[in-house]
Amino acid sequence: MLRENEFDAPWGRSLKLSTTTCLVVFAGIILTGILVQPGREGQWQFGMIVIPTALAVIPALFLIRGYRIEGNALVIKRLIWETKIDLSELQSIEIDPKAMSGSVRLFGNGGLYCFAGIFRNKRLGTFRAFANDPKRAVVLQSTRRTIVITPDSPEDFVATIDSVRSQ
Repeated sequence: MLRENEFDAPWGRSLKLSTTTCLVVFAGIILTGILVQPGREGQWQFGMIVIPTALAVIPALFLIRGYRIEGNALVIKRLIWETKIDLSELQSIEIDPKAMSGSVRLFGNGGLYCFAGIFRNKRLGTFRAFANDPKRAVVLQSTRRTIVITPDSPEDFVATIDSVRSQ
């Protein structure tokens, strides 16, 4: 059960599809590496087993488990750490299911366990995303940056931020 001011970050259809596809490809490469093994060469094992395993495991550390509002901060809950974002300069917050449409990833993860990093599109310009389901997008605009998150209940998230800001 979630505490007050906490929100889950459910996976959307596109994230489920892209993550599943990547993991199936990695599993195929690993399986091929294990079954074929030409002469047990170290380079083969490294390229066909170690690298795909690392590519499947390391991004999992960055997955987004949820969000929490703590005073004037947004806390993004990751697998083993939390990222804190100051909201004291927040100018606007809006629900926008199309916020990430047409986005180009400049740096970060574009669909293996999450959509996280720096993105750009015509509507928002350059923004930072911490997203699992773009259809639940909430855009937080401050004086210095734009952030897109995807809580389980965008309406409740916005209401919580509005409530915290009015205190």
